[in-house]
Amino acid sequence: MTAEKPLLKVENLKMFFPAGKHSRNFVKAVDNVSFSVMKGKTLGLVGESGCGKTTTGKCILRIHKATGGSVWFKGNEILGMSDQEFSPLRRKMGMIFQDPYGSLDPRQTGFSAVREVYVEDHRNMGRGEVDARVGELLVKVGLSEDMGRRYPHEMSGGQRQRLGIARALATGPELIICDEPVSALDVSIQAQIINLFRKLQREENLTYVFVAHDLAVVRHIADVVAVMYLGQIMEMMESVELYRHPLHPYTIALLSAIPVVDYYEEQKRDRIVLEGEVPSPIHKPSGCPFHPRCSRSTNQCREAVPELKNVGNGHYVACHHV
Repeated sequence: MTAEKPLLKVENLKMFFPAGKHSRNFVKAVDNVSFSVMKGKTLGLVGESGCGKTTTGKCILRIHKATGGSVWFKGNEILGMSDQEFSPLRRKMGMIFQDPYGSLDPRQTGFSAVREVYVEDHRNMGRGEVDARVGELLVKVGLSEDMGRRYPHEMSGGQRQRLGIARALATGPELIICDEPVSALDVSIQAQIINLFRKLQREENLTYVFVAHDLAVVRHIADVVAVMYLGQIMEMMESVELYRHPLHPYTIALLSAIPVVDYYEEQKRDRIVLEGEVPSPIHKPSGCPFHPRCSRSTNQCREAVPELKNVGNGHYVACHHV
């Protein structure tokens, strides 16, 4: 029996930006990142601001032209394709942005914003049929058809994000890159949007790469979590196992910062406070990128870059001491 192939496979992805117009240095935003996502599943990419998680998503969609590596989507290597070759596959990939207001045209109504995308993919359909389909799409994401007559400034943050989701769904995508889609929303609205993502995934068999810095949010939606630091993946494992048995010192520190509702349990926990600042991605430290802030670092950590290796049951860790 042939093993199922992943819908998305990323191998040794790199994205280096010039540090300045006349500078010979580079900002190593993404450095040798590899992972895969099975169809109908969710990969959570988590880490501090500036760790390269959003840039990774934009490289997958070719918004940024990757410096190196390869990205396979539905068995096709897409980074080496011409724009014409990539165009049919690009329609099967969508993106939901962090700021729903900034990603919408303030001069278009919600209905118009979704219709514009839908018409591009269904040129042979009549206007009445297109309008009916767009209305169904708005209802599917929790908006009334009347809401479609409003402009973005007349909607709440949650409604705007629902509109952004409807627009991403208009092309019939199989993969959606979610760039911190709930970080700008109130906590109660976050829960509604997360539930909407899960409902749509079940109904449409969608695959997500869910970018976030809030591990408590990722816990509720991701099947597999990859923890990034300074452009590299430090640890990757199934969500349940990662939250129960983190192995990398950075992951352990991040999980210790998640608040616990029970007061007495919170008092028993050891909060790990990382010392120092995140190093510059222009002048990355030698060896393990986390060693300047790690309490376990040794000479080996300062000299050799740890390999992201499988330590058992698909649990990948980049640490010399695990």
